[in-house]
Amino acid sequence: MQCLTTRLDGTPPVLTERTAPGVPDAPDAVVVRTLRVGIDGTDHAVVAGAHGHPPAGADRLVLGHEAVGVTETPHPQLPEGSVVAPLVRRPRDEATPARLDMAPPSAVYECGIAGADGFACERFVADVASLVAIPPTLAEVGVLIEPLSVAHKAIDLAVAARRTVPWEPTHAVVIGNGSLGLLCTLALVLDPRVGRVSCMGRRDRPDPTVTVIERLGASYLDTRTTPVPQLAESAEPPTLVIEATGHAPHAFETITALAPGGVGALLGVPTDDVRSLDAGRLHRDLVVGNKALIGSVNSGRAAYLQAVETLAAAPAWFAEAMIDRVVPHTAAPEAFTADDTTIKTAIEFSSYEERR
Repeated sequence: MQCLTTRLDGTPPVLTERTAPGVPDAPDAVVVRTLRVGIDGTDHAVVAGAHGHPPAGADRLVLGHEAVGVTETPHPQLPEGSVVAPLVRRPRDEATPARLDMAPPSAVYECGIAGADGFACERFVADVASLVAIPPTLAEVGVLIEPLSVAHKAIDLAVAARRTVPWEPTHAVVIGNGSLGLLCTLALVLDPRVGRVSCMGRRDRPDPTVTVIERLGASYLDTRTTPVPQLAESAEPPTLVIEATGHAPHAFETITALAPGGVGALLGVPTDDVRSLDAGRLHRDLVVGNKALIGSVNSGRAAYLQAVETLAAAPAWFAEAMIDRVVPHTAAPEAFTADDTTIKTAIEFSSYEERR
């Protein structure tokens, strides 16, 4: 079978021939036929060598951590033919904390990223505990579930940070109008706890991401004319900010932007970025303003299930607008050559046909 692999050294990924899996020996493992795999910024960072590492003893890593597939072997908990989205993290050993999405990176493997092969191949084997069943109606768009679950976890952590005091996210702002930022915007727009939603970017109109933002009913803010810190001076400073760019200065600008009592959730993973800043002012702003800043990475089953509900409730046009480029697996390396107007590229390994 063909798999999309990388050396994590900046050279382009290539298709590699590997042996297709047979019937698993492990009682809780099943074979999954891959339908689609999504490509995001993390995949590009892995290919560039800025993030991740191959499995022990290997010189290449199978890419792909956003995936949807169909089970090909039966299991009492997951009938053959089930449409599934795989979780990304796997435990390293018995000492790994039960909640993998909150475990330290050294305690887990991340499929397609660090220490474990991903899902960008025609078939893969997974334990049923690491698979989330999704409705067949989401088979073609299931690659959005993993990144959407990351958005849901961030929102849940922000709400948890204020669970002991009255708090309403009357104005939520997403920094970043890439695919993750747009999925955060969707989750916020459909969340009944959230009032007004804005999404910030650096795109000129007309632009497909701006169109998605405004069709969702959110506002688009251009950071070139409204820098993040200036949000604090607006008529309605944000009570919730989700940073989804990986641009390190935005983390500290978020503190300034927040209204008193606000919460900032950081999702982007930056490279090293050494700068001068007024640490005293930022520290004082956090304390005196009763503000909170949290980091969030990965997600678990509960967030996946929330993502399934949100994606099912999304406007009919949304998924097609998001996944605006699909390449066949025979041309999988081309998925890494998209231009700046592409929102989300998916690699199609096979098509879904519902069992009758």
